[in-house]
Amino acid sequence: MRRICVFCGSKTGVRAAYAQAARELGEAIAHRGLELVYGGGNLGLMGLLADAALAAGGHVIGVLPRGLFSRESPHRGLSELIEVASMHERKAVMADLADAFVALPGGFGTCDELFEVVTWAQIGIHSKPIALMDVEDYFAPLAAFAGQAEREGFVPPGCAALLMRLYDVNAVLDFVTSAALPIIGPTGVEIPQR
Repeated sequence: MRRICVFCGSKTGVRAAYAQAARELGEAIAHRGLELVYGGGNLGLMGLLADAALAAGGHVIGVLPRGLFSRESPHRGLSELIEVASMHERKAVMADLADAFVALPGGFGTCDELFEVVTWAQIGIHSKPIALMDVEDYFAPLAAFAGQAEREGFVPPGCAALLMRLYDVNAVLDFVTSAALPIIGPTGVEIPQR
């Protein structure tokens, strides 16, 4: 385990706990000697996450599409900033760089990034651990949706568990650095890990 990719909002949200969690996660990633991969911006939870990791001496890799530079300022203090052509390429590069994924609260973009890696795990493209840092039960409705989709037969049995909800930084990092993620294929059968 070398790099953790974190998906999170380019806004801070209305609760102070979201910003605090982003800072704590960035700092903890650095203190554990792990590298942070994230969306490359300097605003919202993304900026707070990166700032905290950098302040703690961490290595931070940002991945930002050129087209977003007018709306989402790139963080200029990163260890590495990788410029890509599109949002699709951003997700692919972040996924390739990462050994595990963590989602903090965020909006549609965060959910898009999260569901892409969850779908890839479901169909056996990767076996990297995924965790939700569930600050203030932010992800409770998402977990309820996943359970409903599984019960109604739209998600294979067991796949709702790919959205692992954890509630503090240490639990999240302990899980992703030690998890052996069972991969459930499209027929609901566990796929042996590579």
